[in-house]
Amino acid sequence: MSARKRKAPDSMEQACMLCRRAEADPDVCGHKLEKRGLCAHVFCLYFANRIFQQGSREGVCVEDIRRTVKRAAQKHCFVCGESGAAITCRETGCNRSFHLPCAVEGGCVTQFFGLYRSFCWEHRPEQAVEAAPEENTTCLICLDPVGDRKSYHAMVCPACKHAWFHRGCIQVQPSHTGFFSFCCPHCQNEYRFLMEMLTMGIRIPRRRGLSWEEDGAYEELYERHSRCDARECLCPAGREQADEEGPWQLLLCCSCAAEGTHRRCSYLRNSTASWECDSCAGLGTDLDAPTLDFAFLFSYSGCARDTVWFLSWCRRRRIIQRSRRCGVNEKGFSDD
Repeated sequence: MSARKRKAPDSMEQACMLCRRAEADPDVCGHKLEKRGLCAHVFCLYFANRIFQQGSREGVCVEDIRRTVKRAAQKHCFVCGESGAAITCRETGCNRSFHLPCAVEGGCVTQFFGLYRSFCWEHRPEQAVEAAPEENTTCLICLDPVGDRKSYHAMVCPACKHAWFHRGCIQVQPSHTGFFSFCCPHCQNEYRFLMEMLTMGIRIPRRRGLSWEEDGAYEELYERHSRCDARECLCPAGREQADEEGPWQLLLCCSCAAEGTHRRCSYLRNSTASWECDSCAGLGTDLDAPTLDFAFLFSYSGCARDTVWFLSWCRRRRIIQRSRRCGVNEKGFSDD
């Protein structure tokens, strides 16, 4: 028995009755269905001879599946030589049969749409676009060489004709992006690229969102920052308080949105529309967008000592030039 057919002796996982695999690439074969003593991969059923055409809104009859399994047991896969080949080339007069997991190894094309047609290596559709990779062209995904010509394993985007990739590499992409986000990794073309890949046998799941958004793996990245990060928070209700307006309105950094401050805690006027944290402002960088209104700032200063403290704080941020724009008298203070 070939290596691709071999199973662990202690494995209790039931094998598909059509492709004879207990484990197969889910991007190609789909998940397994087990019911009433039958076990089969979803797409092994879809591509099996006559089953898809016999299906109805209520699904495929169990007896039809049993008959298909029995017929497949009498056919041998032209790729691996094992019995159970339920898929036959759709070209009239061609009797080549194969297992779905053997399709890529045998250079076959299985179209995951419409009537779920399958073609052997001799009758499979070819890319019609006239293009050839330049010397040392690499796959955009794995960065390994794609060879010197277009082939079954080396594919090209029909829109830009510059994006080259391996069949196995581009098959992984739609498994994560889904149908509505799948596009050329180079030119971002969607329609022509998608239709070409479907015709060439790339399975594109009809999923709207990205796979990493489904399990909430990055859910925390979508959470809005909701606390005041000022060195000294002046809000009586604490750092978590966030009013919609007024002195305790929480402003997020206009660059990173990862830090926030209450207006009062950073002495910002109600008319100030944006604020930038120290990390994004960059110490030693003269930013054009003012973050402090000095006239407003001094209105909070009860004495000259407070005024000196505020100006010293501003000098540490090296934004003393803003005070000149605001007309604040800085006589006696050095920019050094």
